[in-house]
Amino acid sequence: MSLCRCLQDFREKKMKKMIRLGTRGSPLALIQAEEIRRHLFEAHPHLSAEGDIEIIPIRTTGDWRPEHKDRRFVEMGGNKGLFTKEIEDALLTGYIDMATHSMKDVASVVPDGLSLCAISPRSDPRDAFIGRKAQTLEDLPAGAVVGTSSLRRQAQILALRRDLRVVPLRGNVETRMQKLEDGLADAIVLAAAGLARLGMTARISSILPVTTMLPAAAQGVLGVEFRDDDAAMRALLAPLIDRDTQLCVMAERAVMRALGGTCQTPAAAYATITPSGLLALEAMVARADGTDLIRLAATGKPEDADQIGEMLGENLRRRSPADLFVT
Repeated sequence: MSLCRCLQDFREKKMKKMIRLGTRGSPLALIQAEEIRRHLFEAHPHLSAEGDIEIIPIRTTGDWRPEHKDRRFVEMGGNKGLFTKEIEDALLTGYIDMATHSMKDVASVVPDGLSLCAISPRSDPRDAFIGRKAQTLEDLPAGAVVGTSSLRRQAQILALRRDLRVVPLRGNVETRMQKLEDGLADAIVLAAAGLARLGMTARISSILPVTTMLPAAAQGVLGVEFRDDDAAMRALLAPLIDRDTQLCVMAERAVMRALGGTCQTPAAAYATITPSGLLALEAMVARADGTDLIRLAATGKPEDADQIGEMLGENLRRRSPADLFVT
């Protein structure tokens, strides 16, 4: 069925029941859901009333609770699916019509019956350094404590500064900022895109360049998940998809699939479209203590994004110690 026909059918039905957009309930997740809703209104003026799209907060297993303290996901026996399982279940059962995610939180393989697309151009993919006194990672004194819940960040920080101590620090952005203020760490590292969406860029001490801190796969990208058999939702989302971002994310997620990527293996992947029109991809794996860090790159045609990512991921895996990957 053509895109125009799907949209025509959508308008004729007038969606007697409003579109239900599922999301996590954190302040950042709700802001991101509002952004998706705004994009939908801009692309489809016939969705004139806010009531046409209802945002449905859903609590997930991965959402931080005080009883979790600062345990990492690996200590809880989990992975990225902890952030999406309940939302994807709601989607598959029809309780919601689409779901929005920070793409970096989505497992490298989505459940059967669902599809995932990248919405709007990518925001800043880099990580941000926030120090209590220090302005940069280099400024921290030996023995300083850096808080992060990401093994990817931990590995790269320790590869650069083995004299630092990295500790897990969980919670939403505001919670982690408060823990920094309370002196639980001398610095924290967070995604720059999330801080920007929360209006907290003034809190950033410095930005960590991708040359030293490779981002998580799909970091800075908003995604929307929908049911494969829902042609109306597919048509509704089509004008919002950013092709370059979609291809870069495809390559990055292919790396993670090839690595068997979970939260238990420090890994990173980042792709860009070069001025000459090629897709340039970099990826990294390491041990959590920063040793055995391997970083490789590949380029190719953007339309081959999936194959480029898969080949680079397989190459990384071949060059890494066999015991680096937890199964």
